[in-house]
Amino acid sequence: MLTIKGELGVEEFYNVIFRNEPIEIHEDVIDTVQKSFDFLKEFSENKVIYGVNTGFGPMAQYKIEDTQRIQLQYNLIRSHASGTGNPIAPKYVRAAMLARMNTLSLGNSGVHVSVVKLMTQLINRDIIPLIYEHGGVGASGDLVQLAHLALVLIGEGEVFYKGGRKNTVDVFKMENLQPISVELREGLGLMNGTSVMTGIGIVNTIYTRRLLNWMIKCSSAINEIVEAYDDHLSMDINQTKKHKGQRNIAKAMRDHLADSTLTRKREHHLYTGDNDVEVFHEKVQEYYSLRCVPQILGPVLDTLNMVEKIMIEEVNSANDNPIVNVEKKQVYHGGNFHGDYVSLEMDKLKIVVTKMTMLAERQLNYLLNSKLNDILPPFVNLGKLGLNFGMQGVQFTATSTTAENQMLSNPMYVHSIPNNNDNQDVVSMGTNAALITKKVIENGFEVMGIHIITIIQAIEYLDMKDKVSSKTREMYDEIRAIVPAFKEDVIMYPYVNQVKDFIINKES
Repeated sequence: MLTIKGELGVEEFYNVIFRNEPIEIHEDVIDTVQKSFDFLKEFSENKVIYGVNTGFGPMAQYKIEDTQRIQLQYNLIRSHASGTGNPIAPKYVRAAMLARMNTLSLGNSGVHVSVVKLMTQLINRDIIPLIYEHGGVGASGDLVQLAHLALVLIGEGEVFYKGGRKNTVDVFKMENLQPISVELREGLGLMNGTSVMTGIGIVNTIYTRRLLNWMIKCSSAINEIVEAYDDHLSMDINQTKKHKGQRNIAKAMRDHLADSTLTRKREHHLYTGDNDVEVFHEKVQEYYSLRCVPQILGPVLDTLNMVEKIMIEEVNSANDNPIVNVEKKQVYHGGNFHGDYVSLEMDKLKIVVTKMTMLAERQLNYLLNSKLNDILPPFVNLGKLGLNFGMQGVQFTATSTTAENQMLSNPMYVHSIPNNNDNQDVVSMGTNAALITKKVIENGFEVMGIHIITIIQAIEYLDMKDKVSSKTREMYDEIRAIVPAFKEDVIMYPYVNQVKDFIINKES
């Protein structure tokens, strides 16, 4: 069981979101949240505090009577639960819930302790609020999406529960749960923040790292298939560049190929002095999609590491407004809810995922084009040329999906549109950025699945399965368990989808 203490890392997120590890709140966190609530309640008695005794946004100039304070919070939640489009997948909503609970546990929001307690129970019982993709502009945070979370916490709205979509009130009755106690600023405290974009962003980094690992495997295997010279992966050449990502990718590929019998040493073939010919029939060096993998995937790895760092900093930050400081007995008004950090990092992530998808598509094309590789039949066709088509049909899917990723990689970060009577005049569009990145990553797995099937078919044609490295052989066996070797044409989409599901869900 994970104990929430106000600081989470990627590993903790992974265990809760992917492995359904239950959570509990440390007693010190309960004490911190309670003290924050008590202080704000007392401090706001004779002062003007935004969202406690004022209206919201451009209506903050209107004072709210004491008798209407609680109704104010309910009005905010209900009016802003206005999302549309497709529901956000439960895994990503769970991540958003964990992110929101963590930031509230810091004690900078002044919410009632019932908020973090109920959110813990919802996560543990897999009761997932219905939150829609469309609605957030990313400042004041994820107002619309988080309003749907808050709606469930007050016992209203809808949830996903035991495989179905149900009314919250009915599920609360079945599970004997009580709505939160709305007493001060629970509506605004739940809604004013970056937790949806951050939760989605952290899951995006987890899937991107998984996709990158498959790209390293594929890139290593294709170097085996063509019996490439291995010096482009050597420590000596890659250490001459200072980038950690490039060095680490090259090392990962060397490790993958450590026991391969197929990659060659240049000194055994081209450095022997036996070069008295006019035309070399074998390639002196490979195409960029094979030879420059460390230089292409290095920036992907470095960017991913930085994105992950920023996401974790955000999830462990107070992203609310106003900010309560119990120690200094002060309440600060500002803009910690602004999502530009997340929005920019999501744009960076989708760009490098698209570049990775492009690399997979080019390696795939290399295998399918017999005039490029000189060792495989057209479209890695194991059947009768002309009569059978091999991997020809699925290349269209890979090319189309790659093109979509290229289009989707235009930045969201710079698409601020003023709204809210121009109170929110510069916004982040962070949740849009995170959701588009999610789509780009899913597309990447589709292209990678097609690429992997093609690599396995190529190994089959060349009868290399007993010569490839042990890691490539492991990949071969895994995919062959899903896709049998085929010479006659088969319906491909079930196989592509099964391989996609396999590589998305395989942990390592």
